[in-house]
Amino acid sequence: MDLPVDEWKSYILQKWSLLPKSIQVTISTAETLNDLFLHSSPLLQPEDEMFLKRLSGGYLVGKDPDASLFYREKGNKKFQEKDYMGATVLYSKTCLKDIVRAQTHGYPERLQPKLLLRKAECLVTLGRPQEASQTISDLESNFAAKPALSASQLQILQRTLCRVKVKVQEKENLPEIFPEALTKTFECVDLREENEQIPGASSSVGLHIDPLKGRYLVATKDILPGELLVKEDAFVSVLNPGEVPPRPHGLESKWDLQVTNGDLHCHRCLRHTLAPVPCDGCSYAKYCSRECMQQAWDRYHSVECSLGALLLTLGVFCHVALRSTLLARFEDVGEVIKKLCGEMNNQRICLPESKNQAQILKYDLGGEGGEKDKAVETPIPGCDINGKYERNYSAIFHLLPHAKNHSPEHKFLCAVSVSALCRQLEAAGLQAFTEDLKPTKLKASETPVLCAELNVWGVAMLRHMLQLQCNAQAITTIQQAGSKENLITDTRQVRLATALFPVVSLLNHSCSPNTSMSFIGTIATIRASQLIRRGQEIFHCYGPHESRMGIAERRQKLRSQYFFDCNCPACEREKQSPLSGPGREAFCCHRCRALLQGDDVLSCGGPACTESVSRHLLVSRLQDLQRQVGAAQKRLRNGRLELAIQLLLGCQSDAESFLSAEHRVVGEIEDALAQAYAALGDWEKSATHLQKSLQVVEVHHGPSSVEMGHELFKLAQVFFNGCAIPEALNTIQKAEKVLLVHYGPWNDEIRELQKMKSCLLDLPTIPVGPKK
Repeated sequence: MDLPVDEWKSYILQKWSLLPKSIQVTISTAETLNDLFLHSSPLLQPEDEMFLKRLSGGYLVGKDPDASLFYREKGNKKFQEKDYMGATVLYSKTCLKDIVRAQTHGYPERLQPKLLLRKAECLVTLGRPQEASQTISDLESNFAAKPALSASQLQILQRTLCRVKVKVQEKENLPEIFPEALTKTFECVDLREENEQIPGASSSVGLHIDPLKGRYLVATKDILPGELLVKEDAFVSVLNPGEVPPRPHGLESKWDLQVTNGDLHCHRCLRHTLAPVPCDGCSYAKYCSRECMQQAWDRYHSVECSLGALLLTLGVFCHVALRSTLLARFEDVGEVIKKLCGEMNNQRICLPESKNQAQILKYDLGGEGGEKDKAVETPIPGCDINGKYERNYSAIFHLLPHAKNHSPEHKFLCAVSVSALCRQLEAAGLQAFTEDLKPTKLKASETPVLCAELNVWGVAMLRHMLQLQCNAQAITTIQQAGSKENLITDTRQVRLATALFPVVSLLNHSCSPNTSMSFIGTIATIRASQLIRRGQEIFHCYGPHESRMGIAERRQKLRSQYFFDCNCPACEREKQSPLSGPGREAFCCHRCRALLQGDDVLSCGGPACTESVSRHLLVSRLQDLQRQVGAAQKRLRNGRLELAIQLLLGCQSDAESFLSAEHRVVGEIEDALAQAYAALGDWEKSATHLQKSLQVVEVHHGPSSVEMGHELFKLAQVFFNGCAIPEALNTIQKAEKVLLVHYGPWNDEIRELQKMKSCLLDLPTIPVGPKK
């Protein structure tokens, strides 16, 4: 949820509609963000804050001693139903980090042997046999020093210990699947040569600026497919909470059983974790380790902790805006304050006393009139006086807010929401920004200095909130869909967090980009997805892609969200040849299979066929078919395989009567049939249907697309499980080639492909008898 909850949006839009026309005009025509904020902020009345407080009260983010009992009982129920993943989320199943925490929090001495044994088992499972052996030695020493167990208990423990020792021995004797050098490559893939002017970018790219399209990146030499161009950690990121509806009243619904991103990922580094470390002050923020928790607390969560419910109500954009300003405090504070005060129309703002006496700042960042600061102007915004692009708050600040393009209602919503947040910060006192940031935890140069006027920070947050519509980058991850027991992986891309990346933001959009982006936690990596010649611009796709939607829909989406008309090569091609590739989503004649052409009434394009049919009728048939496919997929997810196959074969027959062979729905049907047959263990039929699905994917996305890579990975799994060794090895090679270009060697699917290949190559050759 990027923007505030619907109830708050509706409330503020109603408030806007009731404002006198003169005030609406004043806000609509505000020349600066400072004017917009100062005109809007006083309109936030106490009754508005009370309404917002009631909305926020629906989110339970405080500590509640009764919650642990509730979740334990629900977890027990899940465990009894053999829903182990569900149980794990509801109460963290004992893991290595839990054991270490238990040992440091006074775990009973009489139970220490059992705990150490569990630790050894965890280490074996994690593939760390040396540490497991050391833990076993510690356990045996514990037996000798303090024999506190009864004879029967000791006998049971010793039997279990012997079993764990055997497992350790097996692990130590296993050959390595990946060479050590390759493993290091997986863990740390860096740029071959970092750009001296653009930190986090390859030396193969250069930064340019144009009056019409702004800043952009260009290839400084020929770039091969798969070359790493950008590796950048987010300046700021906020985990998307997912669907977290406010809790209605009533004991049964007081606590939420829904599993969201917030339950499965670290709120700082985004690492997947099933045993999170909760914040000591709230029940919402969770982390993968105490180290992550402490870093988050030091840099921003000490301020955010008490505001969790309000931030969930005001949305992710407001949360990112607040966190950006909190992180700005750790940089060159004098420069940060200058930039912030530049939005204040040369108002005289006093800074708190420091080693130097209170200073008066007078600064302007390009407003009309008035004397400007004498700092050296740089030709490209975000660069220092030497022309080096700054991957810091300065770069974030220079991202365009596009204030004149946003509707007056949207700007009013953002300004009032930020005002409400500022009121909460003001109520806590300005010391809330710094009270937990002790000098011992920071370098001397990092000690935060704050502007005495909270309005300065309010203007900064408003700027960031408006920036985010055009500059926010969704951090995505690939999640497995369906049952974990499936032998064939069915994956989907999900949005994990919202972030700002100074270097990634330099890339312009193309509906047919020449790069591919992936993420490892908060780090974005951008690779060339095709050959990029020297001098060509480097493009990224903002979402609307030519393989997923037509030119009219793409342009409408880009215009409404990013405020520009796309003239990329793909759009220019489609404008000149609007009927190119019509078979991708076309209807076909049920008699001769030729494509149907026309507007309201479609006619057969075959030379000897006079068939014609209403477009409305065909669209209605397509919608009905899609509903049937959805029903079949639901039965497939529920394990009703035979019924799912029966429905899908009917859908397949119906689709063949009026859809082209390349239609997206045809591919969905074939893919679902492949999953169903794979679940039944009929690998030959599964491969047949998956190959048909692959043909549709290739037409829509191209032979070297990331979508093609995922489908080839699934086909490799089918051939592997069906023991079709030559076909499996051939498909593994194709899948590796495609996925390496888009992800690099550390990708989970590439690792799985490597394991399958290693296993197949190690199989003994089956002798072939003489022909009779």
